[in-house]
Amino acid sequence: MLNFRKYGNTKNPIVILLHGGPAAPGTVAPIAEELADSFRVLEPFQRGSGKTPLTVKTHIEDLEQFIREQSPHCKPSLAGESWGAMLALAYGAAYPDSLKTLTLIGCGTFDKTSRAQMGKILESRMTDEHQKALNEITQSSSTPQQQLLEKYKIIQAFYDYAPIPHGNNMEGEFDSKAHTETWEDMLRQQELGVYPSSFNRINCPVSMIHGDYDPHPGSMIRDSLLPYIPQLKYYELEKCGHSPWYETYARETFFHILKSSF
Repeated sequence: MLNFRKYGNTKNPIVILLHGGPAAPGTVAPIAEELADSFRVLEPFQRGSGKTPLTVKTHIEDLEQFIREQSPHCKPSLAGESWGAMLALAYGAAYPDSLKTLTLIGCGTFDKTSRAQMGKILESRMTDEHQKALNEITQSSSTPQQQLLEKYKIIQAFYDYAPIPHGNNMEGEFDSKAHTETWEDMLRQQELGVYPSSFNRINCPVSMIHGDYDPHPGSMIRDSLLPYIPQLKYYELEKCGHSPWYETYARETFFHILKSSF
């Protein structure tokens, strides 16, 4: 059973929020808090690393068990941010009759072309000082987990447009092993052609909300998904980075679209 947090009234429609990362539990807490007045929100924390390497299928099956236990009598709406959006799509393909709606927030990439474009965008925002700091981290004697966290602190600025000051909502220590194992398996499934081709099994309404400053190239990711998810509705937010709930100019519009997608 996955650990989770719950918000809102039990009589309200159920929304399940999937955190990003992989292995960054807690990132959707601010979204859950905003939705709590209108929805019953569940925030599961995805499985961490262990003796057996993590796979996308493992996370899918964990989520299926969670949904069966927490929403046995009705179909929930499922939303995910970043990696969580990718997991939401993978779950929707595996269990196409289990969801009311599916919402993608700052969704990750499903092809090499989109990832290459993302790399170019990030490179264009990097100064010599940034590159020097990243090189120093790579050459340090820090653990892989410490290096990932230090690099994240530097490159986070490349993902935000006009962020509202906020703290760190991550729950517990960052699990670098879980992050690496999960992401490498997602890339493996893409190489095998499983994703995005299996997304043609998704039959519920799908919404995609993306910031125009997000280095993940929203329109390219949308175009890679549309052949398999023709019902996908795409919303691009102006003056908005990767985390629209923290963005000064986009926050209000983001929550309006998000609430209407369920």
